[in-house]
Amino acid sequence: MANERMKSVLLALAMLVPLAAAAQEGEAKRPDAAATARQLLAHMDSGEYAQAEAMFGADMAAAVPVDKLQAVWESLPAQAGEAKGRGEPVVESANGAQLATIPLHYAKGELVAKVAVGDDGKIVGFLIQPAPPPPAPAVAADADFHETDFSVGEGERALPGTLAMPNGDGPFPAVVLVHGSGPQDRDETIGANKPFLDIARGLAAQGIAVLRYEKRTHARPQDFASGDFGVDDETTNDAVLAVAALCKAPGIDPARVFVLGHSQGGMMAPRIAAKSGHVAGLVLMAAPSRSLLDIVIEQNRRLAVLDDGKTSDAERDAINALVEQVRLVRDPKTDPATKSILGQPVGYWRSVDALDPVKEAETDALPMLVLQGARDIQVVDADWQNWKAAFHDDPKVTFKLYDELNHLGIAGEGEGSLAEYGTPGHVDQRLIDDTAAWIKAH
Repeated sequence: MANERMKSVLLALAMLVPLAAAAQEGEAKRPDAAATARQLLAHMDSGEYAQAEAMFGADMAAAVPVDKLQAVWESLPAQAGEAKGRGEPVVESANGAQLATIPLHYAKGELVAKVAVGDDGKIVGFLIQPAPPPPAPAVAADADFHETDFSVGEGERALPGTLAMPNGDGPFPAVVLVHGSGPQDRDETIGANKPFLDIARGLAAQGIAVLRYEKRTHARPQDFASGDFGVDDETTNDAVLAVAALCKAPGIDPARVFVLGHSQGGMMAPRIAAKSGHVAGLVLMAAPSRSLLDIVIEQNRRLAVLDDGKTSDAERDAINALVEQVRLVRDPKTDPATKSILGQPVGYWRSVDALDPVKEAETDALPMLVLQGARDIQVVDADWQNWKAAFHDDPKVTFKLYDELNHLGIAGEGEGSLAEYGTPGHVDQRLIDDTAAWIKAH
């Protein structure tokens, strides 16, 4: 669920303003997009939101009225800390407009503002989002493992991946990493962090092969253009292909291929095992045990009060709208093609709502390692307690609770927040060591 698509209040570091499609054409002299972007941000720094909106094209002004623009801009310090200035714009052509990208420096993380300027000088798109983290460093020359490219699936629909392989002949136990919700890359990049990179290299250094791959919604969003898809199309089917491919890979012990699912991926792991038939065990990291539709409402209510201890009128309206969307998803009279929560079709959410991960895990009867951070504000104690209630007396199931860890498995202090995702960190070594020891014992 982390960093997915749950970009309302759920997972984004900053609220997003939709980037409107630019419609301007022609060979006229391009406006100075950098200067326009600077002026827009200067107006907002000064609280001159009406002047900022006056710079918008008609469609953009209609989509983002003054009150919404103000709410987005003024919400940033609560999420990302005190503003610390900004960098210089970088301008490129995009969709018939000039797109200026400006780094925004905040005390708790880095953001970027993207301002699209049409040929008439009007702003046709404005987006604020977490800054992309730097690329992953190369594997150290003296590491006990190496990395190679690895494809999941075949033909044009194949997904690119990376196999972290221990040095030596093997055969080695192996793990497939399954992402949380949303269009995740192979490292599960969330804010300034790459938890799947940390886990893959940490386990590989201890003699366990690890496959991580680009999620289909990230690598091939065109595969979902029809709107007729469910959670199996998004997650399950590709994970089953990944397990099958890993079982056939040289140096891998096909009888010891495990699935480690994070967040929504943990919720899906029992289903992946059932459909695969070749999974030796499951590692559930911050795995929901309840319906995501109920959890997303709960999360938004919790996050609304994290910054100031109260729910504003705007936050209350947004939560009430979300509650109504959930009601419509569960109303059998609603057309499955109807766009719903986070822009996804009702049919997709119904496929998610039909999942019962605890029951599927009971049916699988596989060895499981259940990992949970006590500072997780997305998948919380209620989910952890459900897993414990179902499997506390099952000798095949091991539970590990980490007091200092958040949803990403990264240590911190105090009450958890979304803003800490913007602070660079690494998955806690204890979690990696516990996972390695458990896999080696099975």
